[in-house]
Amino acid sequence: MLADGNPLVLSAMSEVFERDPRFSLVATSATAEGFLGTVMRVPCQVGIIDWNLPVLGGNRLLEVLREQESAPRIVVYADQGSDAHRAAMGAGAAGFVARNGPVETLLETCSAVAAGKMIFPYLDVRELQQDPIHSLSRREAAMLEALSKGLTNRQLSQELGITTNTVKFHLSNLYDKLSVKNRAQAIAFYYSSRIPGERKFRDNE
Repeated sequence: MLADGNPLVLSAMSEVFERDPRFSLVATSATAEGFLGTVMRVPCQVGIIDWNLPVLGGNRLLEVLREQESAPRIVVYADQGSDAHRAAMGAGAAGFVARNGPVETLLETCSAVAAGKMIFPYLDVRELQQDPIHSLSRREAAMLEALSKGLTNRQLSQELGITTNTVKFHLSNLYDKLSVKNRAQAIAFYYSSRIPGERKFRDNE
């Protein structure tokens, strides 16, 4: 099943998959909502989605699909220069393919994903190890995770059992370590860095 907000890309991908005898194209959609609605009714093994798919977006779509037992394995089709490959892996995608790459790469990736493999060709483990999120203390990590839920400073205070002034202090340190300017950027950083098994924080408070 294919989903892309660009009708030209969607049409081109449809032709490519219809010509390949390894695949049977079940359906196409121009929106995340359309993809979700179809996939709930029509089972398929692999889904290829645009990361910036309107209106929900790829991240939110993957989040919803994680709750579905019969959800297809998802390959994210996005720009190579973005951080979508990291965010897609953290959100539960099974593969990533750059939009400017050869079409054969997309086909081979989908074939491998259908066979149960995870394919992230642009994921550099050294880059993950240098991620500033690894420098966070446990308190700062807890603060960031709570922040990702959209909590206010008062709610963060109640959630973590600290004063609102202490919340502000930790947020200031957190923003400095992550090189972000506000809570929205911090939350975006959190979701782009959610790589299973890779996050490790220091034991200091």
